[in-house]
Order: sequence, then C-alpha cells, then structure tokens
Amino acid sequence: MADHPGAPARRSAGLALDQTYGHTMNETKNVGTPQRFSLAARSKSFGYAIAGIVFMLKTQHNAWLHLAASVIVVGLGVYFNVSSADWRWLVAAMVAVWVAETINTAVEYVCDVVSPGYAVAVKHAKDIGAGGVLIAAAGAVLIGALTFWPYL
Repeated sequence: MADHPGAPARRSAGLALDQTYGHTMNETKNVGTPQRFSLAARSKSFGYAIAGIVFMLKTQHNAWLHLAASVIVVGLGVYFNVSSADWRWLVAAMVAVWVAETINTAVEYVCDVVSPGYAVAVKHAKDIGAGGVLIAAAGAVLIGALTFWPYL
C-alpha cells in the first residue's frame, strides 16, 4: 500500500476501494453498451471533477503556486485593463498550466499505485510529467511577459 493520502484504503478480492469516491477503481458498468443521457449522471461527473481539483489543491504544493500566479495575473489584467484579445492569451496560458498540473498529478498517483516501490520507469514517467508542467509554466510566463509588456 502506498504512503500517500490518495492511496487505496484497502484491497479486497483484487479490487481497490477508492476512499475519495467510494467505488472500486477498476469498476466498469456495461462496457460497450451506450448509456442514455442522464442529468444526474452528468451532475455526478462534475462532482467527481470538482473533488479531484479540490484534492489536488489540498495535496499539491505546486497547485498553490499556480493558484497564486493565476490570482496575480487576473489582478494585473484588471489593473491594466487589458484588452479582450490579451485576456484570451492570458486565460489560455493559465488553463494550459492548470491542465498540465492536473495531468501530472494524476500520473503521479497512478504511478504510486502501480509501483509503490522505486522503479526507474516510474521515475522517468514522473519526471516527464513534471517536465510538461515546467514547459507549460515557462510558456505561460513568456505569454504573460509579452502580453503585459505594452501596458507597462
């Protein structure tokens, strides 16, 4: 069992119970059978997504840095009264960083479940995921600098 907050609570009959959502992680329902649209199911899906974001904010220090940077960027955008075209660039840059961070966090947790001990391949996977966040963050800084420069 992994030593992180998102580790499965227990293993029973080969299934891991996920404490966050209360269902087995490898649970499948009617694979291959199209499901009817359900507002309740969509609402549940949004709930899972929000729970994932909240969990990431509670457990990942870098997510707090991204949140602080996002608040600063929005604050500067309001202060400088940036154009709507510039807002598009700023929002796209912030979204890219947040998406990269969420994917990286998911990769790290899956790696910890698949290989709780040290494995070179897992190290490489985690390093690559972190590299993706670094690339997105560096691109966001560049976009921010190019966007705010004319307003200074």
